[in-house]
Amino acid sequence: MAEATVVRSEGSDPGQASDDLVTREDDGAVAILRVNRPKALNALDAATLRRIGERIAEVGADDAVRALVLTGSGTKAFVAGADIAALRDMNPEQASAFSRLGGGVFRQLERLGKPTLAAINGFALGGGLELALGCDVLLAADHAKFGLPEVTLGVIPGFGGTQRMARLIGANAARLWVMSGEIFSAQEALRLGLVYSLHEPEALLPAAIAWAHKMASRGPLAVAAAKSVIDRGLDLGLDAAIELESQAFGQCFATADQREGMDAFLAKRRPEFRGQ
Repeated sequence: MAEATVVRSEGSDPGQASDDLVTREDDGAVAILRVNRPKALNALDAATLRRIGERIAEVGADDAVRALVLTGSGTKAFVAGADIAALRDMNPEQASAFSRLGGGVFRQLERLGKPTLAAINGFALGGGLELALGCDVLLAADHAKFGLPEVTLGVIPGFGGTQRMARLIGANAARLWVMSGEIFSAQEALRLGLVYSLHEPEALLPAAIAWAHKMASRGPLAVAAAKSVIDRGLDLGLDAAIELESQAFGQCFATADQREGMDAFLAKRRPEFRGQ
């Protein structure tokens, strides 16, 4: 599989507008973003990273959207890494700037106050896996392939992969996969707890959208608070994390959504959350 670690990019189509690098469609309260460079297996260059950031900002500012699904165009790749052709001749300063660009965009995704799901429809290698790791929940096609193969190119992951992999699957397993650069299967990703579930390719996106709709139907302030508490609590001791949860729990009772949710439960009707 080593040949799959290097994306041989043909670049964007000459007439491809920046809007087309990451497309957006909405399914009710769920926004679906697709990284759209299929000729380059959706590889990440600077323009694509910036466009991902712009799309995330759009979703964050759109009150009608309450959940996000991120996937790749085509059937071969979610995102098959950074664009090696664009990286080849960078000097150390340029490489550090590129790392900070991608790392900042993925942190923006991670901090989005709405649930995010990655529908991994093919190769998720290098920067592609790092992009997926910025999402709250990862689902994958059963033929998907995963890996952080940067050491096979003489570099290391630069968009947060070393840190998020260790936090998600443990330092021991992260060392194995990062330091070997080996590619692994969707089944291994499931065993490691990297992904939540596997699906037939045609069922993957519908499954991700269905989960996104479930999350979108819940109290948006409560969902955002739950996301924040889980993420922030991972870096705290248990006592401090439980105190963080208690504070967030209390803050929910200052919202109209809390009253609506509990009134609806007692009245045996569906709640109408407004994010207030």
